[in-house]
Amino acid sequence: MNDMSFCCGASMVGSKGTLKHYRTQVHNVPLLFCPVCHRVEVHYRVENEYEILAEYAHGDGADHVDFQDYVMEDEETIFENVVNRESEDDLEVVQSQIDMSLDLLAVAKWMQDEKWQSELKRRLAVMSQRRIRLQQKA
Repeated sequence: MNDMSFCCGASMVGSKGTLKHYRTQVHNVPLLFCPVCHRVEVHYRVENEYEILAEYAHGDGADHVDFQDYVMEDEETIFENVVNRESEDDLEVVQSQIDMSLDLLAVAKWMQDEKWQSELKRRLAVMSQRRIRLQQKA
């Protein structure tokens, strides 16, 4: 597991989206986002390419640019270390987030890190509520 695909203790979800760099919109950027704290970041495997392309497109005065046209790595390779993919079932995603948080909680207890333990317990409470809502919808 690559620890770069973690955020506040929840595993981040792989996705593709549009980011704005000044006035230029860059489409189909491989992203990681956290379903708990909603942080979004460019996937670390394409971070440099994104920055170069975004700067180039901005300098060129382009309104839109498609990241897919410039990146050579395929989606499977980029997202191979990501725990969840956006296309997965919501309930499965939440369940694996819960499992991951429980694993991390065991580590936090072993390390006797009180602050991390309470953050993980809060996260587990949020995820449990989300799982209950999703189960009620099903």
